[in-house]
Amino acid sequence: MVRRRFTGDTLVIASHNAGKVREIGDLIAPFKVRAISAGELDLPEPEETGMTFIANAELKALAAAQTANLPALADDSGMSVDALDGAPGIYSARWAGPSKDFGKAMQKVWTAVEEKGAEPPFGAQFVCALSLAWPDGHVESFEGIIQGKLVWPPRGLHGFGYDPMFQPVENNEMRTFGEMPAAEKHAISHRALAFRQLIDACFG
Repeated sequence: MVRRRFTGDTLVIASHNAGKVREIGDLIAPFKVRAISAGELDLPEPEETGMTFIANAELKALAAAQTANLPALADDSGMSVDALDGAPGIYSARWAGPSKDFGKAMQKVWTAVEEKGAEPPFGAQFVCALSLAWPDGHVESFEGIIQGKLVWPPRGLHGFGYDPMFQPVENNEMRTFGEMPAAEKHAISHRALAFRQLIDACFG
């Protein structure tokens, strides 16, 4: 399958989440692409009606690209917990409520796991879908998944979202994402895995 190449110098990051915008901005910086967030452009946040991460990423990327008349990159990501049949999944941000309180969201996840009576280790995955859209409606999408397990209490002050309760299992890692410096997280994260696919297909 022939992928469309990105040839511009400006890319809209279709997110109002400062943590996501920062991480994506860091990842595209080496390509000398100017990143503008949806928040800076005062773009509305579309309702996420998709039933998969990719569907929601495409919805957000297309909305931003067509409103701003610029190529746009959207991320839809979240944490899926085995004991919760994949929840919170695509609803990960919504579990944090209108105030985006991920301290409460993490407590909600842990309480739900305990109520299930599951036995440790509590397997989980972080999933990231990235969609690059153009104003003409063309879109390219990619997905990265990293395996891990839940820890309690949360550990670390780095990252954002559920990072402090997610410990990747790769290379027998003992730290949570919340305890890892940004550069180390970027090297192995679900977002980095999806981003490598995007770069190889559309930027390389």
